[in-house]
Amino acid sequence: MGVIKEFKEFALKGNVIDLAIGVVIGAAFSAIVKSLVDDVITPLILNPALEAAGVKDIASLEWNSVKYGNFLSNVISFFVVAIVLFMIVKGINSLRKKEEAAPAAPPAPSNEEKLLMEIRDALKNRP
Repeated sequence: MGVIKEFKEFALKGNVIDLAIGVVIGAAFSAIVKSLVDDVITPLILNPALEAAGVKDIASLEWNSVKYGNFLSNVISFFVVAIVLFMIVKGINSLRKKEEAAPAAPPAPSNEEKLLMEIRDALKNRP
């Protein structure tokens, strides 16, 4: 029973659940990036270069039977993902810095400080 209890505690920790959510969102984000590269970037930017090279599709690019077109498409996808993730992390870090930079309320005076303030006030009120 101990192993099952340990596994249950491990599986239900916040870190494991956060990781699972991250994997699911990453898979969905991968589909978005693939569509961005295949449907937007390739037609707008790469198609003129591909037509100049006499190639209809980036996947059909090859040199000495080495099909490097798919590799090139995956490299472009990687850079798009890297740029987007960089921007997300940069935004999150700037929000954290703003939270840290917010001035905190001054700490309440300690008992010693209160006593010293009372002594000061008493000395000021002396004739």
